[in-house]
Amino acid sequence: MQNKDACTSIMVGKKASLDGANYIARNEDRVKAIEPKRFLVKPAVKGRHETYVSPYNKVTVALPEERMCYTSTPTLDQTAGPNEEDGINEANVAASFTESVYANDRVLAYDPYVKNGLAEDSLCTLVLPYIHSAREGVEYTGKLIAELGSAEGNGMQFADADDIWYMEVVTGHQWVAVRIPDDCYAVTPNQVAIEDIDFDDPDNYMWADGIQEFVEEHQLNPDHDRWDFRHIFGTSTQKDRHYNTPRTWFAQRYLSPNASLGQRPEDSEMPFIRKAEFKIANEDIQYVLKSHFNETPYDPMGDAPERKTYRAISLSRTAQSHILQVRNLNKYKTSIHWIELGVPAFNPYVPFFANADDTDESYRNVPEKMNLESAFWLNEALAEVVESHYQEFMEKDEDYQKELNEWARRKIAQVDKEAASLERQALTDYLTGQNHEIATHYNERTKALFFELLTEGCELSKMSFKMDPNL
Repeated sequence: MQNKDACTSIMVGKKASLDGANYIARNEDRVKAIEPKRFLVKPAVKGRHETYVSPYNKVTVALPEERMCYTSTPTLDQTAGPNEEDGINEANVAASFTESVYANDRVLAYDPYVKNGLAEDSLCTLVLPYIHSAREGVEYTGKLIAELGSAEGNGMQFADADDIWYMEVVTGHQWVAVRIPDDCYAVTPNQVAIEDIDFDDPDNYMWADGIQEFVEEHQLNPDHDRWDFRHIFGTSTQKDRHYNTPRTWFAQRYLSPNASLGQRPEDSEMPFIRKAEFKIANEDIQYVLKSHFNETPYDPMGDAPERKTYRAISLSRTAQSHILQVRNLNKYKTSIHWIELGVPAFNPYVPFFANADDTDESYRNVPEKMNLESAFWLNEALAEVVESHYQEFMEKDEDYQKELNEWARRKIAQVDKEAASLERQALTDYLTGQNHEIATHYNERTKALFFELLTEGCELSKMSFKMDPNL
């Protein structure tokens, strides 16, 4: 099985973030230029007796009788599986599936992928509705891998209000996970990232049963005095150095500018977990996910000869990007599921309160063809217009994104204040209504900019000529 995604993931611990929330985030990059996505709230289920069969690879799983409510971003085309990708459940646990990762041929020789094992298309559906903590996310997934095997290499993020865990499943059955320290961040770009594992520290590391024996039996550890998961299971190839490591370089260059001095885009040994040199805001996470080697010779939107050397973080083939902001405001437990549709560089992140029981029609219903009443298509259209006249339109587009980020901060503060006195269904109803208002505001502002730029673009046509006003 080959992974369909080629993503970039970011995790930020609660003591490293500006607002004290835990963050997990990812660009979901696809092969197709257009991969329509929806944003849904999947309702809770009780008394169910069903079996799940993946349309993608026929993995078959008996589903638990009860399922929690959760948000998700499935693809419109379900023939290759639900591909729900990410969400936040009613236990205030967030997850993002998956960061595609690749193992080396030595380890795959002894533990190959399982054709009809767990794959990206099914992971969110089979895990997120059933976990009550980030740690349980790793444990639950580990049990499924032990039972069913894995069809591909995948990195998974789990977060609750206390912890963030990152898990890498790299062969048919072998995996490890690490707890991201509260005062640190981590970035991973489609390659095995986790480094040294401390098998005497189960509070901060987890692993597949028998993984040490597996490595020893098959003589797979290339190091003399350490147990480095990246070295044992990962790859270090020319493709890594042009497709993967430059993304880590750029993110760390922004978040840890002094500590990363001397790092180069093609360095293979950049650390996975780092401390930022400032408290990381939501807008900083957005900047990294929106980035395309800005202000460097490697920017594909520039004109330097090196502009096509490396694969950027933001792509035209990003189906959606998300930032899952996990908060715990006493009894008011509502995290925020930030959604970006279209191309991250050109489109805003829209905040939706996770404790809701519906999503706006413009996000829930996505036609197969272009329709500006759909948030997905509206954002795709805006991105296409901005990129077509990048130098002329980028400043207005950046101002529009900045304006909406300012509006979002004010709106969230207002909602937090009003929601503090509400409980249970009254709270859910209120937040659902606020999500509709947020969607409407963003859609209207996006349409206004889209039509403004489309009109201006008529004056920029290469088919124009100096006209005689008397003609």
